[in-house]
Amino acid sequence: MAAPEPAPRRGREREREDESEDESDILEESPCGRWQKRREQVNQGNMPGVQSTFLAMDTEEGVEVVWNELHFGDRKAFAAHEEKIQTMFEQLVLVDHPNIVKLHKYWLDASEARARVIFITEYVSSGSLKQFLKKTKKNHKAMNARVWGVGWGCIGDVGEGQLWEQDWAGAGSGMRGGGVGWAPQAQPPLHTGPMESVHHQAWKRWCTQILSALSFLHACSPPIIHGNLTSDTIFIQHNGLIKIGSVWHRIFSNALPDDLRSPIRAEREELRNLHFFPPEYGEVADGTAVDIFSFGMCALEMAVLEIQANGDTRVTEEAITRARHSLSDPNMREFILSCLARDPSHRPSAHNLLFHRVLFEVHSLKLLAAHCFIQHQYLMPENVVEEKTKAVDLHAVLAEIPRPPRPPLQWRYSEVSCLELDKFLEDVRNGIYPLMNFAAARPLGLPRVLAPPPEEAQKAKTPTPEPFDSETRKVIQMQCNLERSEDKARWHLTLLLVLEDRLHRQLTYDLLPTDSAQDLASELVHYGFVHEDDRTKLAAFLESTFLKYLGAQP
Repeated sequence: MAAPEPAPRRGREREREDESEDESDILEESPCGRWQKRREQVNQGNMPGVQSTFLAMDTEEGVEVVWNELHFGDRKAFAAHEEKIQTMFEQLVLVDHPNIVKLHKYWLDASEARARVIFITEYVSSGSLKQFLKKTKKNHKAMNARVWGVGWGCIGDVGEGQLWEQDWAGAGSGMRGGGVGWAPQAQPPLHTGPMESVHHQAWKRWCTQILSALSFLHACSPPIIHGNLTSDTIFIQHNGLIKIGSVWHRIFSNALPDDLRSPIRAEREELRNLHFFPPEYGEVADGTAVDIFSFGMCALEMAVLEIQANGDTRVTEEAITRARHSLSDPNMREFILSCLARDPSHRPSAHNLLFHRVLFEVHSLKLLAAHCFIQHQYLMPENVVEEKTKAVDLHAVLAEIPRPPRPPLQWRYSEVSCLELDKFLEDVRNGIYPLMNFAAARPLGLPRVLAPPPEEAQKAKTPTPEPFDSETRKVIQMQCNLERSEDKARWHLTLLLVLEDRLHRQLTYDLLPTDSAQDLASELVHYGFVHEDDRTKLAAFLESTFLKYLGAQP
């Protein structure tokens, strides 16, 4: 018979339960009621300028988010610039990239007691890159022992990030990395040990994702300069997806007048982060080269796992020099040194760095097909992968590499797992394998975030104004049906939309003779049922449906 549990232990467990209940208490709600602020505070990489960050619940999607608060002491100055602040955040909400922490919503609170900006951002539960690198370094020996036993065809994993790199190659094939892309093997291996190979593959993937986000920001008109890129403002998901946070900080601090800048604190004020900022920082007008220097320092820290600081003070030049000299791969060293050039004009662009020989690889047909599949997934049934694999002859040859005079190396459908394919498609959809080094420069249709807003007529303001709630999730599947009404006078439209979080949205509408596919798509975007980026493909989809049922557009 088991002995009764000691009373002190039961008391400690009750205390922990009480603390957990306290943390889940709802302290505040957004004006629309969708976002609920909890008592539990979170550390999202010590986001500069934010006085408090709390865990919150998105009651519509059922996921955790971050509730950020930016407080202002001068209420009169805040009220005078309220419209300018609102315009900036409206534009920032439109910045959408898989490797950038999404700003979902914002509102202003100008009550009698306080003046503040509240904004809701993605919650990255795995923490900052700096935290992840520290844990990786701590577990380095255990990881090294684990990697030796993973078996043929899989290089291994890195810490908690589940960062895998498949290696499928036959003798004499001259290719490697068939899962994601291939590259000639004329050069010698980059590293000799299995742990170094794993780390190098993860490092490449991290760098590619960070650069894809920077290339996206720098391609805007005018360019969006992050200006605060450190390993504390880069976050990593459990699946290896990298996300850059704090994009709003520089835009916000630069656009505000001096009397409102007091709460905005820069990471540069912290000694331990000084080494992430270039020598010219604050002395000349900042350009995109500022972000490239910061990225180079992050890339160095990712390569060596940690740059030793002198206690809690700043990282010295000697420590940075030692970290550079410890790099065993000359291509990696040259790549990082080009980013850390003292002359900003000598630093390459984010887009050009994606073509550097240490990162660049020709994308595999599998990856290109996956991106094409995801872009057109809204035209296919939800379980199309499962249905197609059922109809495939598992003994049929999927790929073949000739190698005369020996028999060819063959890969059959039976070697491809449906679950692995679904996971790969999900990783591509989440942005882990971007195609940012596939096309030329990409001027993207983003708002002029840094440009001064156009003059507008003065609008009436409420104490807590809130912009229109637009849809941020994209459509991955569409189905449409038209039926005659009972009186045969008009058509009844039923539209089923499957959003990227698997939410099903069904809409119905009685068509009028004057309705067009373009007008209906624009209306759905306007009322927040559909993401702005889906407007064109929804209009084309509706038009094809009209032609199918009616023979001509109504």
